Amino acid sequence: MSVWLPGAPCTPTACVETTGPAAALPRAVLRLAAVAALLLAGVVLAPLGGRVPAGWIRRWCRAIVRACGVRVRIAGAAAPTGGLLLVANHISWLDVPLLTAVRPARMLAKAEIRRWPVAGPLAARGGALFLERDRLRALPGTVALIAGALRDGTAVAAFPEGSTWCGRAEGRFHRAVFQAALDAGVAVQPVRIRYRVAGGAASTAPAFVGDDSLLASLWRVASARGLTAEVDVRPAIAPGTHPDRRTLARAAHPVRTGEPRWAHAALGGVSPIMPG
Repeated sequence: MSVWLPGAPCTPTACVETTGPAAALPRAVLRLAAVAALLLAGVVLAPLGGRVPAGWIRRWCRAIVRACGVRVRIAGAAAPTGGLLLVANHISWLDVPLLTAVRPARMLAKAEIRRWPVAGPLAARGGALFLERDRLRALPGTVALIAGALRDGTAVAAFPEGSTWCGRAEGRFHRAVFQAALDAGVAVQPVRIRYRVAGGAASTAPAFVGDDSLLASLWRVASARGLTAEVDVRPAIAPGTHPDRRTLARAAHPVRTGEPRWAHAALGGVSPIMPG
């Protein structure tokens, strides 16, 4: 099996639950309509590529999450400029706009996403790096492609767990993508993403795991009430501080450090609490 294609034990039946009172049906429909409108705007603007200001991209990504009815809290260190590997744990499709809200980046995505309606063309136009996860022979070329983008001063975002987990359980970071950061000599910035309901309890409602369908996951998020996404940006790991990809992957796993301090935190001028 390819190092890009690890398994996760999480399934919709065993792990995913809707916590808290559901939103009224009209509100859920309006939320989905707002998401569709924002995605359409993204498709229209995608051909502009690098000419779209980074601030606009961050605001658009936050708007996607807020349109779903999810409050957003971002706290921690500011992302440095230049080539950067952003790595995060992976729970939901919401992780993608949340990570891009930290810093616009070329997303490392599985090749299957290219075939998704709307999201596939949008990801391709946005510069996503697609990988064939079941082809071990493609590994050196994929690492070289990522390293080349990093050397060019681009940020690349990846989910090194290789699969989504429900959030209550998490996987280890696989090492392959970290070799690209070592080859390019760039920093690695860990990010931890969590979802909670009112009162602070962990929520698996946003999880997109196992054989869950994207439509079912969209509806579950849009119809939930009181969801909050917490994005904790850890300090960047400077290049040259770890001798190999194994130790770098271990150091970059964001679960290894403590809880964030939300009360007075801010990220590059972004308010730590953004109501949906």
